[in-house]
Amino acid sequence: MSKIINITKSAEEYLAKLIADKDDESIGIRIFISDPGTPKAETCLAYCKSDEADPSDELIKLDTLDAFIDKRSIPFLKDAEVNFDHDNFGGQLTIKAPNARFPNISPDSPVEDRINYVIYNEINPMLESHGGEVSLIKFTEKKEAVLQFGGGCQGCGMVDVTLKDGIEKTLIEQIPELKSVVDITDHSDSENAFYKP
Repeated sequence: MSKIINITKSAEEYLAKLIADKDDESIGIRIFISDPGTPKAETCLAYCKSDEADPSDELIKLDTLDAFIDKRSIPFLKDAEVNFDHDNFGGQLTIKAPNARFPNISPDSPVEDRINYVIYNEINPMLESHGGEVSLIKFTEKKEAVLQFGGGCQGCGMVDVTLKDGIEKTLIEQIPELKSVVDITDHSDSENAFYKP
């Protein structure tokens, strides 16, 4: 058992057997969380060759395999467990990460995590009254937050005002690294728009 994540013995045996079938000794597993700290967070486990792991990954050497843990995901993997339950159908691998969706943000957190925190805790609750939402697609090298609108905000005639006066202002005030916000939503589909010009 590692301090970061508990990989049970049954899970290790099951994963080691799957890896043995691949007939490649350089393969291990990689555990990461997509969209950590948000309601969309998903805990993922994938095959990973040692030369494909991210240099910042935390390596856990188990008895029968190597597990690479995504550094950005570590704060969200607190109390997480990978387990294999045997049943009448062979069994099932489960990953429980109770803190994956829980905002775990500090001033040292990656910019993406801090942007998501503001979006999910301040911006989306305001947009929900219009039946809309916004999500971060990526944070670019130009220090732009690329956003996509959904629900009642997609195709809304007021979206430019919402973007500049509301979202961009709120994000830049709280995230000093951020320079601007870009909307990549296709607003030609205005079927669900809250405000139609």
